[in-house]
Amino acid sequence: MFSLTSPAFSYGGAIPAKFTGDGSDESPPLHWMGAPEGTKALALIVDDPDVPDPAAPKRTWVHWVVSDLPASVTTLKEGASRSSMPREAREGKNDSGDLGYSGPYPPKGRHRYFFKLYALDSLLGPSAGETKSDLLRAMDGHVLGVTELMGTYERPR
Repeated sequence: MFSLTSPAFSYGGAIPAKFTGDGSDESPPLHWMGAPEGTKALALIVDDPDVPDPAAPKRTWVHWVVSDLPASVTTLKEGASRSSMPREAREGKNDSGDLGYSGPYPPKGRHRYFFKLYALDSLLGPSAGETKSDLLRAMDGHVLGVTELMGTYERPR
């Protein structure tokens, strides 16, 4: 069974502040297992569908886009974004306009953050993960499986 976990938070649990804009804004550690047979690469999208207010969401905010993670990789260490990503992997732009991870920093209420990991039947190439929409287009017809981890965060008042 294809699964994604983090030692930092459980499914539906609170994401520790150190992995948010209120902390050091580093990417959390992630582990996965059980990628489907034939997986050649993985892609990761982290987004928040509750912007700006969970009671009245208006858009989904993209926090992290990663393409061409090697199929042999089963973990991303804490703070992997921009520092210890596998050499072959590429980080795309988040909705802040930066490359790499941009942690939770919700304007209002407790938001949900979905870490979606896609198993792919091929590498996608250099321009595939420039943005979430670019990556989704490039993955069309190549997805063998998807797993997700959802965490929540609410800024301290």
